[in-house]
Amino acid sequence: MNVTELPYNKFIGIKRTKNSEYLLELDESPDYLNHLGNVHAGAQLSLAEAASGEYLLKLFNDSPDRLIPVVRRLESKFKKPANGKIYAKASAVPNAMAIFKDELGRKGRALINVEVTIEDSNHVITMTALVEWFIQKVNDSPVV
Repeated sequence: MNVTELPYNKFIGIKRTKNSEYLLELDESPDYLNHLGNVHAGAQLSLAEAASGEYLLKLFNDSPDRLIPVVRRLESKFKKPANGKIYAKASAVPNAMAIFKDELGRKGRALINVEVTIEDSNHVITMTALVEWFIQKVNDSPVV
């Protein structure tokens, strides 16, 4: 799966970045501005959600087609106005992977939290988010 090719993400222009500090970026555009002339909260949230998915794909690169991920909850905090291009980086909450893998192995489904930071072109942290994903193993039994 390619997060940047999902219809919504492609429509708004989310793409992989060449900057190794980050996973994804959203170019500067007047289409993303709010009533104050800053990057709209919705654009930042979209980038955060996409980056959390991209991060999970990197974690599960050996079996992404064996898992069905769905965002369950997204909590965000806007810290400063965002200006220009915005970038996203993501990481797992400490100890989350061990707990997640154990539960996924036992139950066939589990939750995992991904922390996301959005920064603008001035390297200002504009938003942080915690994205909770519900992930379920694909059922291997044949359809009758």
